[in-house]
Amino acid sequence: MPHLIRSLLLPLAALTSLASAQPMPDPDARNATPLKPRVVTTASKHDTDDPAIWINKANPADSLVLGTDKDVDGALRVFGLDGRERVDLSVRGIVRPNNVDIAYDVPFAGGKVDVAVVAERYAHRLRIYRLPDMAPIDGGGIPVFEGERARDVMGIALYTRPADGAVFAIVSRSDFGAPHEGYLHQYRLVDDGTGTLRGVFSRAFGTWSGKKEIEAIAVDQELGYVYYSDETAGVRKYLADPAAEDAEDELAFFGTTGFADDHEGISIYPTAPGRGYILVSNQQANTFRIFPREGTSAGPHDHPLVSSVRTSTLDSDGSDVTRVALPGFPGGLFVAMSTDKTFHFYAWDDLAAAAGLPATPTP
Repeated sequence: MPHLIRSLLLPLAALTSLASAQPMPDPDARNATPLKPRVVTTASKHDTDDPAIWINKANPADSLVLGTDKDVDGALRVFGLDGRERVDLSVRGIVRPNNVDIAYDVPFAGGKVDVAVVAERYAHRLRIYRLPDMAPIDGGGIPVFEGERARDVMGIALYTRPADGAVFAIVSRSDFGAPHEGYLHQYRLVDDGTGTLRGVFSRAFGTWSGKKEIEAIAVDQELGYVYYSDETAGVRKYLADPAAEDAEDELAFFGTTGFADDHEGISIYPTAPGRGYILVSNQQANTFRIFPREGTSAGPHDHPLVSSVRTSTLDSDGSDVTRVALPGFPGGLFVAMSTDKTFHFYAWDDLAAAAGLPATPTP
């Protein structure tokens, strides 16, 4: 490269990097100083993306946080609550793992197991690992979006139907060639009798604005709703049960204002049965905007802004939260990815105080 061109490009690259590091404003953020995490994980080799929290019900202190390391030679990294990687459990060699979610008590091999399901983007499939040993139980993977132009799988959320215990994976994809209706696909995870979980297509659903893409998905297991971020447009809400009456109808479209650019990671924090908060990453502002889980007096699908909290994460596009109090995390644990290749662990009580939310009673 000629010296003159190099001399021009280097300052431009530096300015671009500086600009990307400067958050865009969120006037609704309650805290001027970013909230500090209690734990920051060891850095990943590539780009972190989506975390998921697994609660060890027998011993909560041994709970785990899983997070994707997103590249063609990516990994599903496993961390203890101290933020250190459990190298013995991490899974390598996944072709650009994008998002991950966890389900408990999945029927399998005559019993029940907890599982982590990962979207393997460039392989157009889901991978399923048994928890906590991280053994694969998917026969090499579950293909998704078969026969469609847009197949690069991105987001995932798991739903367990209370009526029969059936477990479903709801998945999204990249925007190239995706339809404006039926953007998401849903698959039932079934034991095929040979020690393998398979995926059975259940439905295509979900509106897409066409503005950017859909990645972040979250399921409210108790209330039976699925939420997803239509990036730069808003958050959409549907019923999670594909067999439910009116399952194809959009129930709400909210968060359409106040975001700097992308709507990203979604996580749901319950404060009581049927009540709590929906947190959505305001990615370029380094904040999480908070909406009422139960709706308002205007109806259960009315979700106005409650608060916004500034965190120390950079450009976060993935998060998870649990109300289960864990060692060092009173009120529960909130985990969010950061583009410095780490995941940040916050105590819910710290986040709630910074956001000006009422204290949540200990369950």
